[in-house]
Amino acid sequence: MSVNRYTTRGWLKKRWFWLAVNIAAALPLIILFWQWGLGGLSVNPISDLTIRTGKAALILMMLSLACTPANILFGFRKALTVRKSLGLWAFAYAAVHLWIFFGVDYRFDWGFILDDTLLTKRYIFIGLAAFLTLLPLAITSTRGWMRRLGRNWTRLHKLTYVAGALIVLHFLWLAKGGRIEPFIYAAILSLLMIVRIPPVRRRAVQLRRRISDARTIGRPTKRPRRTASGPADALPNKAERLDARPMATSAHSG
Repeated sequence: MSVNRYTTRGWLKKRWFWLAVNIAAALPLIILFWQWGLGGLSVNPISDLTIRTGKAALILMMLSLACTPANILFGFRKALTVRKSLGLWAFAYAAVHLWIFFGVDYRFDWGFILDDTLLTKRYIFIGLAAFLTLLPLAITSTRGWMRRLGRNWTRLHKLTYVAGALIVLHFLWLAKGGRIEPFIYAAILSLLMIVRIPPVRRRAVQLRRRISDARTIGRPTKRPRRTASGPADALPNKAERLDARPMATSAHSG
């Protein structure tokens, strides 16, 4: 039992950030369905469900894309450990978002969906394209698929950037005129992509290291403590102990 307790404590100490991020990512979905079940949503619950799951998918996608820049700009390596988890949560929210729209709202009436949405409302077509882009990324996110695909896995997962752009475009076209929020997300996505450009990335890393070195140089060095009794009370070194050993032996034998 003590071994299991030690193992659990060690796992939590090592993976606490990953666990906290996953719990935080799941909470909005849990709260949303809890409110839906209790009738705590507005008079148009389907609209609430659609908007809130779509917004959560967008935010989590932005956070997933922000993990690498966080490491580049601030040296925050823990962010890399949750990059895949945030991407999978973004896919999960997008899947729920799609299910609510097509299944709950339109009841999978594909004829009506084609006539009323896909062929007339371009933002829905872009949203569907974003989900279909995320789908192979979610399926191939395991280590087994990484081994099977080899170098092609990295090439495939560059579609993450395409999916992020499509999600932001979906929000831009969906939003009514005069709203600034979609443009804020577009600006954030642009900055996250700019940081990844190799020359910008190298300059950012060099600047971070210079700042870190300057802080290290500016810190006062710790001086060794001096006891009140002075150096006479210091412990003997190895040579002194070796010299004292035969003396102790002769005294004992005498």
